Amino acid sequence: MSVASGTMPSSGQPYQEPCMGTWGTGPFDSDLAADFVGELEGLTHQQVINVLGRAFQRVSDSGERLDAGDAAEAVAAGALVASTLPNSPIAIDPDDGPREPLPEGLASLRASARLALQRVLQDGSEMTTGWVNSADADQWRQEVRQVLQALGTPADH
Repeated sequence: MSVASGTMPSSGQPYQEPCMGTWGTGPFDSDLAADFVGELEGLTHQQVINVLGRAFQRVSDSGERLDAGDAAEAVAAGALVASTLPNSPIAIDPDDGPREPLPEGLASLRASARLALQRVLQDGSEMTTGWVNSADADQWRQEVRQVLQALGTPADH
């Protein structure tokens, strides 16, 4: 098993861990996504909103190549935002989400979440090419599309 070291994209904090472990196709089924959610612990509501917004912004600003870590964080952030919307089919397992309730006001991030997740699915995203099994890749794309559908458009209240 190889070990990666560097900094977490969302916080700039150093880390050293096995290369991105992925155990499923869901938004929280990777070490990077789980670490991202863990970073939300203890933050104020405004800080949570800011961290989620920055995750979307990094993806939107990525250029031709999108890092898998940034993509994983944006997908997790998108699922968190989608889960707070009225009548959303996206439910976060308590083991996957933050321990503290998510703040109100995440709906303001819908448009940037949609843009980021659309980018995650495009060519140049390491997340679209990093799957060993094509069935897993297809299932992952479907999971991201479900989050996108739940995000709808801001006028879809």
